[in-house]
Amino acid sequence: MEAVKPESMPPFNGVNWIGLFTIIRREAKRLMRVPIQAFVAPWISALLFIFIFGYVVGSRIALIAGHRYIEFVLPGIVMLNVVNASFLQSSSQVYFARFMRYVEETLVAPLTYAEMIAGVIAVVIARALITAVGILLFALIFGATRISDFGAFVFWIIMVSIVFGLAGQIVGLWAENFEQLTILNIFFITPLSFIGGVFNTVSMLPPWLRWMAWANPFFYFINGLRQSMIGFTEAPSGLGALVTIVLAAVLFFTVWRLYARGYGLRE
Repeated sequence: MEAVKPESMPPFNGVNWIGLFTIIRREAKRLMRVPIQAFVAPWISALLFIFIFGYVVGSRIALIAGHRYIEFVLPGIVMLNVVNASFLQSSSQVYFARFMRYVEETLVAPLTYAEMIAGVIAVVIARALITAVGILLFALIFGATRISDFGAFVFWIIMVSIVFGLAGQIVGLWAENFEQLTILNIFFITPLSFIGGVFNTVSMLPPWLRWMAWANPFFYFINGLRQSMIGFTEAPSGLGALVTIVLAAVLFFTVWRLYARGYGLRE
């Protein structure tokens, strides 16, 4: 079905609040149908990490950069859960809209492409924040971490969820089956996250591998969140935020162009 959208329509042309909130309400209801998968599972997973790295492994490892091992590792664990939650939420949201064909109702509605994208991202941010704050509360209760700057913590959760919410939309538009939805997660997200400093500092890597950390956006995500939680950073101040904002802007423009072209939406 052809979307009734003027080709000259800019990404922002006023806001259809009713349409935007309708998208958000619909996807929020879909999310709340699976609360165990969406929230309980990552919380339990984080609790297991806190137990293993805090009381089993952590008690046998010396301090890293002057911090307990669990304090150093936990920001990476939080970030992994945020990345997975954001990507899975947006990719499945777009894919199922195509698969169930209710995306056609959205396409003929008086909504701009930016509003369609924002409707998806709003639910992604909400899921990421609930997941991250839940893990943080558990960690604080068990004395596994502290919070140095809560405002910066929220900033990193929101920005990273936007980045992977947008990346998930690209994959959701491209995927033709369930297996393709997992390709980015298997071949890019998981490997890059593990070499992005979840379990170690950059200085612990062999010299010939350190360039890989600095070229890895996950390093800046994890480092920024780690700084907000325990005050430790390995990157110049502001560099990680700049990288993340630029990446989000590039991905937003890419997603908007795909919507404008009808990629994966029109048959």
